[in-house]
Amino acid sequence: MTYKPLLKAICFAVLTAASWCVGQNPFNLYVSPSGDDSNPGTIKRPLKTIQHAADLAKPGTAVYVRGGVYCEHLKVRSGGSQERGFITFRSQLGERAILDGSCLDVAQGDDAMVELVNVSFVRLRGFEIRNFRTSDRQSVPWGIRVAGAGSHIEILQNDVHHIEQNFSGPPEPGANGLGIGVYGTDAATPISYLVIDANEVHHLKTGHSESLVVNGNVTGFRITKNLVHDNNNIGIDVIGFEHTAPDPAVDRARDGVVSENKVYDITSRGNLGNEPNSDGIYVDGGTRILIERNIVHDVDYGIEMASEHYVGDTSHVIARNNLVYSCHAAGFAIGGYDSKRGRTEDVAIVNNTIYKNDTWGTGSGEFLMQFYLRGNIFKSNIVYVGDHGKVMTSKSAPTDGVPTVVMDHNLYYSPGGTGALRGSFDAKAFESFEQYIKQTRDELSSVFADPHFVQPNSGDFHLMRDTPARGKGENLGPDVVGSQDLDGRPRVQHGRIDIGCYQTPI
Repeated sequence: MTYKPLLKAICFAVLTAASWCVGQNPFNLYVSPSGDDSNPGTIKRPLKTIQHAADLAKPGTAVYVRGGVYCEHLKVRSGGSQERGFITFRSQLGERAILDGSCLDVAQGDDAMVELVNVSFVRLRGFEIRNFRTSDRQSVPWGIRVAGAGSHIEILQNDVHHIEQNFSGPPEPGANGLGIGVYGTDAATPISYLVIDANEVHHLKTGHSESLVVNGNVTGFRITKNLVHDNNNIGIDVIGFEHTAPDPAVDRARDGVVSENKVYDITSRGNLGNEPNSDGIYVDGGTRILIERNIVHDVDYGIEMASEHYVGDTSHVIARNNLVYSCHAAGFAIGGYDSKRGRTEDVAIVNNTIYKNDTWGTGSGEFLMQFYLRGNIFKSNIVYVGDHGKVMTSKSAPTDGVPTVVMDHNLYYSPGGTGALRGSFDAKAFESFEQYIKQTRDELSSVFADPHFVQPNSGDFHLMRDTPARGKGENLGPDVVGSQDLDGRPRVQHGRIDIGCYQTPI
Protein backbone atom coordinates (compact mmCIF):
# COMPACT_ATOMS: atom_id res chain seq x y z
CA MET A 1 0.00 0.00 0.00
CA THR A 2 1.34 3.43 -0.88
CA TYR A 3 0.69 6.58 1.12
CA LYS A 4 1.80 9.00 -1.61
CA PRO A 5 -1.73 10.07 -2.66
CA LEU A 6 -2.70 10.64 0.96
CA LEU A 7 0.53 12.55 1.66
CA LYS A 8 0.01 14.64 -1.45
CA ALA A 9 -3.56 15.50 -0.37
CA ILE A 10 -2.43 16.47 3.12
CA CYS A 11 0.36 18.61 1.74
CA PHE A 12 -2.05 20.43 -0.60
CA ALA A 13 -4.51 21.11 2.26
CA VAL A 14 -1.79 22.47 4.51
CA LEU A 15 -0.37 24.58 1.70
CA THR A 16 -3.77 26.10 1.10
CA ALA A 17 -4.41 26.87 4.76
CA ALA A 18 -0.97 27.70 6.14
CA SER A 19 1.72 27.23 3.46
CA TRP A 20 3.94 24.97 5.57
CA CYS A 21 4.79 22.15 3.20
CA VAL A 22 8.20 21.72 1.67
CA GLY A 23 7.95 22.95 -1.87
CA GLN A 24 5.39 25.54 -2.83
CA ASN A 25 2.02 25.99 -4.40
CA PRO A 26 2.98 27.83 -7.59
CA PHE A 27 0.19 30.37 -7.04
CA ASN A 28 1.57 31.53 -3.68
CA LEU A 29 3.94 34.41 -3.02
CA TYR A 30 5.77 35.20 0.20
CA VAL A 31 6.89 38.54 1.60
CA SER A 32 9.29 39.19 4.49
CA PRO A 33 11.01 42.28 5.91
CA SER A 34 14.27 40.42 5.30
CA GLY A 35 13.37 39.52 1.71
CA ASP A 36 14.39 41.07 -1.59
CA ASP A 37 12.15 42.12 -4.48
CA SER A 38 14.59 40.47 -6.88
CA ASN A 39 13.77 37.11 -5.27
CA PRO A 40 11.20 34.76 -6.84
CA GLY A 41 8.85 35.13 -3.85
CA THR A 42 9.12 31.60 -2.54
CA ILE A 43 8.90 30.74 1.13
CA LYS A 44 12.71 30.39 1.26
CA ARG A 45 13.42 33.39 -0.99
CA PRO A 46 10.66 35.88 -0.21
CA LEU A 47 9.98 39.30 -1.64
CA LYS A 48 10.56 42.39 0.45
CA THR A 49 7.50 44.56 -0.32
CA ILE A 50 3.84 43.70 -0.32
CA GLN A 51 3.34 46.06 -3.26
CA HIS A 52 5.70 44.06 -5.46
CA ALA A 53 3.82 40.89 -4.58
CA ALA A 54 0.57 42.65 -5.51
CA ASP A 55 2.01 43.63 -8.87
CA LEU A 56 2.96 39.99 -9.55
CA ALA A 57 -0.23 38.38 -8.23
CA LYS A 58 -2.62 36.59 -10.57
CA PRO A 59 -6.11 35.22 -9.95
CA GLY A 60 -5.76 32.41 -7.43
CA THR A 61 -2.59 33.83 -5.86
CA ALA A 62 -2.24 33.91 -2.08
CA VAL A 63 0.28 36.46 -0.80
CA TYR A 64 1.57 35.44 2.63
CA VAL A 65 3.18 38.30 4.53
CA ARG A 66 5.58 37.41 7.32
CA GLY A 67 5.41 39.20 10.66
CA GLY A 68 7.11 42.58 10.97
CA VAL A 69 6.67 46.25 10.15
CA TYR A 70 6.24 47.39 6.54
CA CYS A 71 6.52 51.09 5.81
CA GLU A 72 4.56 51.15 2.57
CA HIS A 73 1.23 51.65 0.89
CA LEU A 74 -0.52 48.72 -0.77
CA LYS A 75 -2.30 49.59 -4.02
CA VAL A 76 -4.13 46.59 -5.45
CA ARG A 77 -4.54 47.20 -9.18
CA SER A 78 -5.80 43.81 -10.36
CA GLY A 79 -8.05 41.16 -8.87
CA GLY A 80 -9.04 37.54 -9.11
CA SER A 81 -11.85 35.91 -11.00
CA GLN A 82 -14.84 33.62 -10.57
CA GLU A 83 -13.04 30.86 -12.49
CA ARG A 84 -9.60 31.01 -10.85
CA GLY A 85 -10.40 32.42 -7.44
CA PHE A 86 -9.42 35.28 -5.17
CA ILE A 87 -6.18 37.15 -4.87
CA THR A 88 -5.60 36.95 -1.14
CA PHE A 89 -3.32 39.10 0.98
CA ARG A 90 -2.87 37.83 4.51
CA SER A 91 -0.54 37.77 7.45
CA GLN A 92 1.35 34.51 7.71
CA LEU A 93 -0.52 32.18 10.05
CA GLY A 94 0.48 32.92 13.65
CA GLU A 95 2.30 36.14 12.73
CA ARG A 96 1.33 39.81 12.50
CA ALA A 97 2.19 41.87 9.44
CA ILE A 98 1.99 45.60 10.18
CA LEU A 99 1.53 48.36 7.63
CA ASP A 100 2.77 51.43 9.46
CA GLY A 101 2.20 54.89 8.02
CA SER A 102 4.32 56.82 10.51
CA CYS A 103 7.12 57.06 7.93
CA LEU A 104 4.77 58.19 5.14
CA ASP A 105 3.32 61.57 4.22
CA VAL A 106 -0.39 61.75 3.45
CA ALA A 107 -0.85 63.08 -0.07
CA GLN A 108 -3.51 65.64 -0.88
CA GLY A 109 -6.84 64.14 -1.83
CA ASP A 110 -7.66 60.54 -0.93
CA ASP A 111 -4.62 58.61 0.28
CA ALA A 112 -4.92 55.14 1.79
CA MET A 113 -2.61 52.67 3.47
CA VAL A 114 -4.43 49.95 1.53
CA GLU A 115 -6.37 50.77 -1.65
CA LEU A 116 -8.55 48.55 -3.82
CA VAL A 117 -10.02 50.41 -6.81
CA ASN A 118 -12.04 48.74 -9.59
CA VAL A 119 -11.06 45.22 -8.56
CA SER A 120 -12.98 42.04 -7.82
CA PHE A 121 -12.26 38.80 -5.95
CA VAL A 122 -9.74 40.32 -3.54
CA ARG A 123 -9.37 39.31 0.10
CA LEU A 124 -7.42 41.20 2.78
CA ARG A 125 -6.99 39.32 6.04
CA GLY A 126 -5.20 39.72 9.32
CA PHE A 127 -3.14 42.91 8.92
CA GLU A 128 -2.49 45.64 11.43
CA ILE A 129 -2.83 49.01 9.68
CA ARG A 130 -1.81 52.00 11.74
CA ASN A 131 -0.33 55.46 12.27
CA PHE A 132 -1.38 57.33 9.14
CA ARG A 133 -1.75 60.99 10.15
CA THR A 134 -2.13 64.46 8.67
CA SER A 135 -2.97 68.00 9.71
CA ASP A 136 -3.66 69.12 6.14
CA ARG A 137 -7.37 69.74 5.52
CA GLN A 138 -6.86 68.96 1.82
CA SER A 139 -5.62 65.45 2.62
CA VAL A 140 -7.90 62.52 3.45
CA PRO A 141 -6.12 59.63 5.18
CA TRP A 142 -7.74 56.19 4.95
CA GLY A 143 -6.82 52.93 6.58
CA ILE A 144 -8.48 50.77 3.91
CA ARG A 145 -10.11 52.31 0.84
CA VAL A 146 -12.33 50.39 -1.60
CA ALA A 147 -13.68 52.45 -4.51
CA GLY A 148 -15.02 52.36 -8.04
CA ALA A 149 -16.80 49.16 -9.05
CA GLY A 150 -16.20 45.48 -8.33
CA SER A 151 -17.50 42.43 -6.56
CA HIS A 152 -16.48 39.77 -4.05
CA ILE A 153 -14.25 41.90 -1.86
CA GLU A 154 -13.55 40.64 1.65
CA ILE A 155 -11.99 42.73 4.44
CA LEU A 156 -11.39 40.28 7.29
CA GLN A 157 -9.80 40.32 10.76
CA ASN A 158 -7.73 43.47 10.32
CA ASP A 159 -6.76 45.87 13.10
CA VAL A 160 -7.07 49.47 11.87
CA HIS A 161 -6.09 52.22 14.28
CA HIS A 162 -4.64 55.69 14.64
CA ILE A 163 -5.71 56.92 11.24
CA GLU A 164 -5.90 60.60 12.05
CA GLN A 165 -7.11 63.84 10.52
CA ASN A 166 -5.67 66.39 12.96
CA PHE A 167 -6.68 69.60 11.19
CA SER A 168 -7.49 72.11 13.93
CA GLY A 169 -9.15 74.91 11.98
CA PRO A 170 -12.84 75.91 11.95
CA PRO A 171 -15.29 73.03 11.62
CA GLU A 172 -16.62 74.07 8.19
CA PRO A 173 -15.64 73.08 5.62
CA GLY A 174 -14.63 69.92 7.41
CA ALA A 175 -11.53 67.86 7.11
CA ASN A 176 -11.92 64.10 6.66
CA GLY A 177 -10.33 60.75 7.44
CA LEU A 178 -11.63 57.17 7.42
CA GLY A 179 -10.79 53.83 8.96
CA ILE A 180 -12.42 51.42 6.49
CA GLY A 181 -14.37 53.01 3.66
CA VAL A 182 -16.17 51.59 0.61
CA TYR A 183 -17.29 54.11 -2.00
CA GLY A 184 -19.24 52.88 -5.00
CA THR A 185 -18.38 55.61 -7.49
CA ASP A 186 -19.32 53.89 -10.77
CA ALA A 187 -22.87 54.55 -11.97
CA ALA A 188 -23.04 51.50 -14.24
CA THR A 189 -21.59 48.81 -11.94
CA PRO A 190 -21.92 48.65 -8.15
CA ILE A 191 -19.56 47.31 -5.55
CA SER A 192 -21.32 44.08 -4.61
CA TYR A 193 -20.81 40.88 -2.62
CA LEU A 194 -18.82 42.83 -0.05
CA VAL A 195 -17.89 41.35 3.33
CA ILE A 196 -16.38 43.40 6.17
CA ASP A 197 -16.03 40.95 9.03
CA ALA A 198 -14.26 40.68 12.40
CA ASN A 199 -12.12 43.80 12.06
CA GLU A 200 -11.18 46.09 14.93
CA VAL A 201 -11.40 49.78 14.03
CA HIS A 202 -10.36 52.06 16.84
CA HIS A 203 -8.63 55.20 18.10
CA LEU A 204 -9.35 57.14 14.93
CA LYS A 205 -9.67 60.86 14.31
CA THR A 206 -11.93 61.09 11.30
CA GLY A 207 -13.03 64.73 11.25
CA HIS A 208 -16.38 64.85 9.44
CA SER A 209 -16.08 61.26 8.20
CA GLU A 210 -16.69 57.81 9.62
CA SER A 211 -14.90 54.89 11.21
CA LEU A 212 -16.42 52.23 8.92
CA VAL A 213 -18.63 53.24 6.00
CA VAL A 214 -20.31 52.08 2.80
CA ASN A 215 -21.39 54.93 0.54
CA GLY A 216 -22.92 55.32 -2.90
CA ASN A 217 -23.41 52.48 -5.39
CA VAL A 218 -22.82 49.61 -2.98
CA THR A 219 -25.19 46.65 -2.77
CA GLY A 220 -25.32 43.21 -1.22
CA PHE A 221 -22.92 43.90 1.65
CA ARG A 222 -22.35 42.35 5.06
CA ILE A 223 -20.78 44.30 7.95
CA THR A 224 -20.47 41.70 10.70
CA LYS A 225 -18.70 41.00 13.99
CA ASN A 226 -16.55 44.13 13.90
CA LEU A 227 -15.30 45.91 17.01
CA VAL A 228 -15.51 49.69 16.53
CA HIS A 229 -14.53 51.93 19.43
CA ASP A 230 -12.72 54.99 20.78
CA ASN A 231 -13.22 57.16 17.69
CA ASN A 232 -14.28 60.80 17.32
CA ASN A 233 -17.11 60.42 14.84
CA ILE A 234 -19.63 57.88 13.51
CA GLY A 235 -18.90 54.20 14.10
CA ILE A 236 -20.67 52.33 11.27
CA ASP A 237 -22.42 54.29 8.52
CA VAL A 238 -24.57 53.30 5.52
CA ILE A 239 -24.92 56.34 3.25
CA GLY A 240 -26.87 57.61 0.27
CA PHE A 241 -27.42 60.81 -1.70
CA GLU A 242 -23.93 62.29 -1.29
CA HIS A 243 -23.20 62.37 -5.05
CA THR A 244 -20.73 59.53 -4.61
CA ALA A 245 -22.12 57.78 -7.69
CA PRO A 246 -22.98 60.11 -10.60
CA ASP A 247 -26.43 58.56 -11.16
CA PRO A 248 -28.91 59.49 -8.37
CA ALA A 249 -30.85 56.28 -9.01
CA VAL A 250 -28.00 54.16 -7.62
CA ASP A 251 -26.36 56.69 -5.31
CA ARG A 252 -27.26 54.89 -2.08
CA ALA A 253 -25.95 51.87 -0.23
CA ARG A 254 -28.64 49.17 -0.18
CA ASP A 255 -29.56 45.54 0.45
CA GLY A 256 -27.08 45.06 3.26
CA VAL A 257 -26.70 43.58 6.73
CA VAL A 258 -25.11 45.18 9.79
CA SER A 259 -24.96 42.39 12.36
CA GLU A 260 -23.20 41.24 15.53
CA ASN A 261 -20.96 44.29 15.79
CA LYS A 262 -19.89 45.93 19.04
CA VAL A 263 -19.66 49.71 18.93
CA TYR A 264 -18.71 51.80 21.95
CA ASP A 265 -16.86 54.84 23.33
CA ILE A 266 -17.51 57.17 20.40
CA THR A 267 -18.22 60.90 20.62
CA SER A 268 -17.87 63.92 18.38
CA ARG A 269 -17.43 66.22 21.38
CA GLY A 270 -14.21 68.12 20.85
CA ASN A 271 -14.27 67.21 17.17
CA LEU A 272 -17.54 68.68 15.86
CA GLY A 273 -18.19 71.15 18.65
CA ASN A 274 -19.32 70.33 22.18
CA GLU A 275 -22.60 68.58 21.38
CA PRO A 276 -23.08 64.82 20.92
CA ASN A 277 -23.50 64.62 17.15
CA SER A 278 -22.21 61.21 16.12
CA ASP A 279 -23.79 57.75 16.05
CA GLY A 280 -22.80 54.23 16.92
CA ILE A 281 -24.64 52.83 13.89
CA TYR A 282 -26.14 55.19 11.32
CA VAL A 283 -28.21 54.64 8.19
CA ASP A 284 -28.14 57.96 6.36
CA GLY A 285 -30.05 57.52 3.11
CA GLY A 286 -29.61 53.76 2.81
CA THR A 287 -32.44 51.39 1.94
CA ARG A 288 -33.35 47.75 2.55
CA ILE A 289 -30.91 47.38 5.45
CA LEU A 290 -31.03 44.87 8.30
CA ILE A 291 -29.48 45.95 11.62
CA GLU A 292 -29.55 43.06 14.04
CA ARG A 293 -27.86 41.59 17.12
CA ASN A 294 -25.48 44.49 17.68
CA ILE A 295 -24.33 45.87 21.04
CA VAL A 296 -23.95 49.65 21.16
CA HIS A 297 -23.09 51.70 24.24
CA ASP A 298 -21.37 54.88 25.41
CA VAL A 299 -21.68 56.59 22.03
CA ASP A 300 -23.51 59.84 21.22
CA TYR A 301 -26.63 58.38 19.54
CA GLY A 302 -26.98 54.62 19.63
CA ILE A 303 -28.67 53.63 16.36
CA GLU A 304 -30.00 56.31 14.02
CA MET A 305 -31.96 55.88 10.80
CA ALA A 306 -32.36 59.20 9.01
CA SER A 307 -31.45 61.14 5.90
CA GLU A 308 -29.45 64.34 5.93
CA HIS A 309 -30.51 65.17 2.37
CA TYR A 310 -33.87 66.73 1.59
CA VAL A 311 -34.21 64.86 -1.70
CA GLY A 312 -33.76 61.41 -0.15
CA ASP A 313 -35.00 59.08 2.53
CA THR A 314 -33.91 56.23 4.72
CA SER A 315 -36.40 53.44 4.12
CA HIS A 316 -37.18 49.75 4.57
CA VAL A 317 -34.81 49.23 7.49
CA ILE A 318 -35.28 46.64 10.22
CA ALA A 319 -33.47 47.17 13.51
CA ARG A 320 -34.05 44.12 15.67
CA ASN A 321 -32.58 42.26 18.63
CA ASN A 322 -30.03 44.97 19.44
CA LEU A 323 -28.83 46.10 22.88
CA VAL A 324 -28.34 49.86 23.22
CA TYR A 325 -27.40 51.42 26.54
CA SER A 326 -25.67 54.37 28.25
CA CYS A 327 -25.57 56.54 25.14
CA HIS A 328 -24.92 60.26 25.58
CA ALA A 329 -28.13 61.17 23.72
CA ALA A 330 -31.00 58.96 22.48
CA GLY A 331 -30.65 55.21 22.20
CA PHE A 332 -32.63 55.22 18.93
CA ALA A 333 -33.29 58.15 16.60
CA ILE A 334 -35.22 58.46 13.34
CA GLY A 335 -36.10 61.31 11.00
CA GLY A 336 -34.37 64.40 9.69
CA TYR A 337 -32.70 66.38 12.46
CA ASP A 338 -34.26 69.63 11.21
CA SER A 339 -36.98 70.71 8.79
CA LYS A 340 -34.54 70.88 5.86
CA ARG A 341 -33.64 67.16 5.94
CA GLY A 342 -34.95 63.98 4.36
CA ARG A 343 -37.45 61.36 5.53
CA THR A 344 -37.53 58.13 7.50
CA GLU A 345 -40.22 55.73 6.35
CA ASP A 346 -41.09 52.04 6.61
CA VAL A 347 -38.56 51.44 9.36
CA ALA A 348 -39.20 48.71 11.95
CA ILE A 349 -37.60 48.96 15.39
CA VAL A 350 -38.50 45.68 17.09
CA ASN A 351 -37.30 43.53 19.99
CA ASN A 352 -34.51 45.81 21.15
CA THR A 353 -33.40 46.54 24.70
CA ILE A 354 -32.87 50.25 25.33
CA TYR A 355 -31.44 51.16 28.73
CA LYS A 356 -30.64 54.44 30.47
CA ASN A 357 -29.58 56.54 27.51
CA ASP A 358 -29.38 60.36 27.22
CA THR A 359 -26.75 60.33 29.95
CA TRP A 360 -25.72 63.87 28.99
CA GLY A 361 -29.26 65.20 29.48
CA THR A 362 -29.83 66.44 25.93
CA GLY A 363 -33.61 66.17 26.18
CA SER A 364 -33.82 63.55 23.42
CA GLY A 365 -34.92 60.80 25.78
CA GLU A 366 -34.56 57.12 24.98
CA PHE A 367 -36.27 57.29 21.56
CA LEU A 368 -36.01 60.42 19.41
CA MET A 369 -38.55 60.95 16.62
CA GLN A 370 -37.47 63.92 14.50
CA PHE A 371 -38.89 65.40 11.29
CA TYR A 372 -40.56 63.74 8.28
CA LEU A 373 -41.66 60.34 9.58
CA ARG A 374 -44.02 58.04 7.74
CA GLY A 375 -45.17 54.47 8.30
CA ASN A 376 -42.61 53.35 10.90
CA ILE A 377 -43.16 50.87 13.74
CA PHE A 378 -41.73 50.60 17.26
CA LYS A 379 -42.79 47.33 18.86
CA SER A 380 -41.73 44.72 21.43
CA ASN A 381 -38.90 46.86 22.82
CA ILE A 382 -37.80 47.20 26.43
CA VAL A 383 -37.33 50.88 27.23
CA TYR A 384 -35.77 51.45 30.64
CA VAL A 385 -35.68 55.19 31.25
CA GLY A 386 -32.65 56.83 32.82
CA ASP A 387 -32.53 59.47 35.52
CA HIS A 388 -33.69 62.18 33.10
CA GLY A 389 -37.15 60.56 33.09
CA LYS A 390 -37.81 61.26 29.42
CA VAL A 391 -38.92 58.20 27.51
CA MET A 392 -39.28 59.75 24.05
CA THR A 393 -39.22 63.03 22.16
CA SER A 394 -41.30 63.71 19.04
CA LYS A 395 -40.93 66.70 16.72
CA SER A 396 -43.47 65.95 13.99
CA ALA A 397 -47.13 65.03 13.61
CA PRO A 398 -48.69 62.73 10.98
CA THR A 399 -49.35 63.96 7.45
CA ASP A 400 -51.75 62.60 4.82
CA GLY A 401 -53.34 60.36 7.44
CA VAL A 402 -50.27 58.07 7.59
CA PRO A 403 -48.93 57.44 11.13
CA THR A 404 -45.45 58.66 11.97
CA VAL A 405 -44.75 55.62 14.17
CA VAL A 406 -47.05 52.80 15.26
CA MET A 407 -46.17 51.79 18.83
CA ASP A 408 -47.30 48.69 20.76
CA HIS A 409 -46.27 45.64 22.81
CA ASN A 410 -43.45 47.60 24.46
CA LEU A 411 -42.33 47.35 28.06
CA TYR A 412 -41.53 50.69 29.70
CA TYR A 413 -39.98 51.30 33.07
CA SER A 414 -38.71 54.16 35.18
CA PRO A 415 -37.62 53.73 38.81
CA GLY A 416 -39.62 56.87 39.61
CA GLY A 417 -42.90 55.14 38.72
CA THR A 418 -45.52 55.75 36.04
CA GLY A 419 -45.89 59.38 37.04
CA ALA A 420 -42.21 60.04 36.34
CA LEU A 421 -42.45 58.89 32.72
CA ARG A 422 -42.71 61.91 30.46
CA GLY A 423 -42.04 62.92 26.89
CA SER A 424 -43.89 63.70 23.68
CA PHE A 425 -45.48 61.71 20.87
CA ASP A 426 -46.65 63.14 17.54
CA ALA A 427 -45.37 66.50 18.83
CA LYS A 428 -47.77 66.42 21.84
CA ALA A 429 -46.36 66.32 25.35
CA PHE A 430 -47.40 63.89 28.09
CA GLU A 431 -46.48 63.81 31.79
CA SER A 432 -47.13 60.21 32.82
CA PHE A 433 -47.37 56.71 31.40
CA GLU A 434 -51.14 56.73 31.85
CA GLN A 435 -51.47 60.00 29.95
CA TYR A 436 -49.26 58.63 27.18
CA ILE A 437 -51.38 55.51 26.71
CA LYS A 438 -54.56 57.56 26.62
CA GLN A 439 -53.04 60.01 24.17
CA THR A 440 -51.55 57.55 21.67
CA ARG A 441 -54.44 55.03 21.62
CA ASP A 442 -51.96 52.57 20.08
CA GLU A 443 -50.08 51.03 22.95
CA LEU A 444 -52.96 48.98 24.31
CA SER A 445 -50.74 45.92 24.75
CA SER A 446 -47.79 47.78 26.27
CA VAL A 447 -46.97 47.61 29.97
CA PHE A 448 -45.12 49.56 32.62
CA ALA A 449 -43.05 47.14 34.68
CA ASP A 450 -39.55 46.41 35.89
CA PRO A 451 -38.11 44.02 33.27
CA HIS A 452 -35.99 42.21 35.88
CA PHE A 453 -32.58 42.31 34.24
CA VAL A 454 -30.01 39.93 35.70
CA GLN A 455 -27.28 42.49 36.46
CA PRO A 456 -27.54 45.66 34.36
CA ASN A 457 -24.87 47.52 36.33
CA SER A 458 -22.41 44.89 35.12
CA GLY A 459 -23.70 44.93 31.56
CA ASP A 460 -25.83 41.78 31.86
CA PHE A 461 -29.24 42.55 30.38
CA HIS A 462 -30.51 39.00 30.24
CA LEU A 463 -33.95 38.59 31.75
CA MET A 464 -34.78 36.66 34.90
CA ARG A 465 -37.31 33.89 34.56
CA ASP A 466 -39.99 35.95 36.30
CA THR A 467 -39.69 38.83 33.82
CA PRO A 468 -42.95 40.46 32.76
CA ALA A 469 -41.48 40.59 29.25
CA ARG A 470 -41.91 36.85 28.82
CA GLY A 471 -44.20 36.00 25.92
CA LYS A 472 -45.57 39.55 25.69
CA GLY A 473 -43.94 40.58 22.41
CA GLU A 474 -45.73 40.69 19.09
CA ASN A 475 -44.74 37.99 16.63
CA LEU A 476 -44.55 39.94 13.39
CA GLY A 477 -43.20 36.95 11.45
CA PRO A 478 -39.66 35.71 10.82
CA ASP A 479 -38.92 38.28 8.13
CA VAL A 480 -39.36 41.02 10.72
CA VAL A 481 -38.37 39.54 14.09
CA GLY A 482 -35.66 37.22 12.75
CA SER A 483 -34.76 33.70 13.78
CA GLN A 484 -32.33 34.44 16.65
CA ASP A 485 -32.13 36.67 19.68
CA LEU A 486 -28.95 38.51 20.65
CA ASP A 487 -27.48 35.30 22.11
CA GLY A 488 -28.31 33.21 19.06
CA ARG A 489 -31.22 31.41 20.74
CA PRO A 490 -34.43 30.81 18.79
CA ARG A 491 -36.31 34.10 18.72
CA VAL A 492 -39.74 32.48 18.88
CA GLN A 493 -40.44 29.61 21.25
CA HIS A 494 -43.74 27.71 21.15
CA GLY A 495 -45.20 30.50 19.07
CA ARG A 496 -44.38 33.16 21.65
CA ILE A 497 -41.83 35.93 21.65
CA ASP A 498 -40.43 37.93 24.56
CA ILE A 499 -40.11 41.69 24.62
CA GLY A 500 -36.53 42.92 24.27
CA CYS A 501 -33.37 41.58 22.64
CA TYR A 502 -33.14 38.34 24.65
CA GLN A 503 -35.46 35.37 24.65
CA THR A 504 -35.74 33.87 28.12
CA PRO A 505 -35.04 30.10 28.20
CA ILE A 506 -38.09 28.00 28.87
